[in-house]
Amino acid sequence: MLVKTFGSAVFGVEATTITVEVNIDNGIGYHLVGLPDNAIKESSYRIAAALKNNGYKMPGKKITINMAPADLRKEGSAYDLTLTIGILVASEQIKAVEYNEYIIMGELSLDGSLQPIRGALPIAIKAKEEGFKGFFLPKQNVKEAAIVTGLNVYGVETLQEVIDFLEGKGNLEPTVIDTRTEFYKDLDFPEFDFSDVKGQESIKRSMEIAAAGGHNIILIGPPGAGKTMLAKRLPSILPPMTLREALETTKIHSVAGKLKEVGLMNQRPFRSPHHTISNVALVGGGSYPQPGEISMAHNGVLFLDELPEFKRDVLEVMRQPLEDREVTISRAKFTVTYPSSFMLVASMNPSPSGFFNDPDAPQTSSPHEMQRYLSKISGPLLDRIDIHIEVTPVPFEKLSDDRKAESSVDIRKRVTQARELQTLRFEAIEHIHYNAQMNTKQIREFCALDDVSKQLLKTAMERLNLSARAYDRILKVARTIADLEASATVVSAHIAEAIQYRSLDRDGWLG
Repeated sequence: MLVKTFGSAVFGVEATTITVEVNIDNGIGYHLVGLPDNAIKESSYRIAAALKNNGYKMPGKKITINMAPADLRKEGSAYDLTLTIGILVASEQIKAVEYNEYIIMGELSLDGSLQPIRGALPIAIKAKEEGFKGFFLPKQNVKEAAIVTGLNVYGVETLQEVIDFLEGKGNLEPTVIDTRTEFYKDLDFPEFDFSDVKGQESIKRSMEIAAAGGHNIILIGPPGAGKTMLAKRLPSILPPMTLREALETTKIHSVAGKLKEVGLMNQRPFRSPHHTISNVALVGGGSYPQPGEISMAHNGVLFLDELPEFKRDVLEVMRQPLEDREVTISRAKFTVTYPSSFMLVASMNPSPSGFFNDPDAPQTSSPHEMQRYLSKISGPLLDRIDIHIEVTPVPFEKLSDDRKAESSVDIRKRVTQARELQTLRFEAIEHIHYNAQMNTKQIREFCALDDVSKQLLKTAMERLNLSARAYDRILKVARTIADLEASATVVSAHIAEAIQYRSLDRDGWLG
């Protein structure tokens, strides 16, 4: 007897429906075809044990299973349940109805219980698109899949629950999630708040500008000045994610298998990889490409602490994704593209010892040591960072001050207002939502300067020996400063403040 059940494969952040054809005939043997990987080939042992432990048996006949399309590589153990239901129906051990109207996915344990899978959200989206009636998957993944409305999503714990439902004996209820309620909870109670930070008003101002325009920022200062503390609080002042952004972000984390018992992500991601990270772990890849840290930080913040400690080639692979806001991974037979529109926040000490030109420092570095340390970061990478800011240690008077600083929620209101202006400005332009995403054409259109501003910028360019890319960065930052003041035009005061945020271009740093 020939039966067809349906599963799904995930490539990049999109799913493709897989038809599992099971044919049982006279003879003996188990033949699995259609480019399965080792995890799928091993499924026969898991299936046989699970069937025996639940009162069923592996048919002692010739079983041929084809996973179509047969030229597409299948991977992972999530097809166990799809194959099992196909075998049970084909061998007439169960009298299932409508089994081919559902997507069925899950990894089997030997006792018939189900283990979580990856990519439940993209699979659910594809199942709805293709008109399937419902989706069976492990209970641990049900919240992320239930985000999709108009599809019956059943979270199951055991193989027997699925069999009972398909035979019309069980009474499984589909999981329903109120996406909007889920989305708006806990937004006004950030874990890390700017009110915890004493002093550092100029740094807070630069971070507010970075958040308002989505600009990359680097913090330079000695140990203990508060660089990491400030960086961790940046997500708390970013505007809340839109539903579209939340769905994109949840999709990527679903594909990477990082969602456990979580529905829609409503907090912007904050990723802080260690400096020993490899190229592949940062940008994504592998023989079966997986999203890297830059894609996991999509619509959020990627924090690189102690930037010069990262391997130079690791930092260089970030250059293209920083510009294009996506990363494309090519293999011989296929290509996947992951979105990577993130805010880069980097921190570094100004010298190997951490203290720069400080006469009271316990240990200072020679100019040669400093030059070698700073040269680990290439000019092209620094060019892609819009705001460079020096962080100085907080004096005792401010540390011991009991007055509460401005909270993240108050700063976020100003940031959100500035972002709303940008959303209106760019609403007719696809893929551009805030100032940092502007290309040269939009910079010329939206950052027109008067004569005074032009002269000021010309002087700064000549004196600091800035590149054309740095010129564009200054204009983008100036546009954001104008938006925070709700100013329609960019004036010389905005340009002057934006020029201040190019610390690493000044003489005495890299000169």
